[in-house]
Amino acid sequence: QVQLVESGGGLVQAGDSLKLSCAASGRTFSSYAMGWFRQAPGKEREFVSAISWNGGTTNYADSVKGRFTISRDNAKNTVYLQMNSLKPEDTAVYYCAAAPKYYSGSSFPNDYSYWGQGTQVTVSS
Repeated sequence: QVQLVESGGGLVQAGDSLKLSCAASGRTFSSYAMGWFRQAPGKEREFVSAISWNGGTTNYADSVKGRFTISRDNAKNTVYLQMNSLKPEDTAVYYCAAAPKYYSGSSFPNDYSYWGQGTQVTVSS
């Protein structure tokens, strides 16, 4: 069982940066691949980024490639999403999720077993 708690969201202007954190409970954090997804009002949840259990493999949606960076610190049971050059279309609730390690880099929500409650990111123009 893994419990995930996101933090770091907020209201920023276009071009600003934010760093999201997702703290995981339990001692098996390093057994999980981790992902970030987002959901804007009236839209389906979409993949943002994912990272393998050891951080060796990362994956990004085309819409964030070059602007967002995913990382993890297994000693701190935390995964991060550094978001730079934010755009109004990045506005959404951002969720972190945990998947069995063999789903490394997966962009499919159904591969993820555990989800956080989400943190709101709002980017004004």
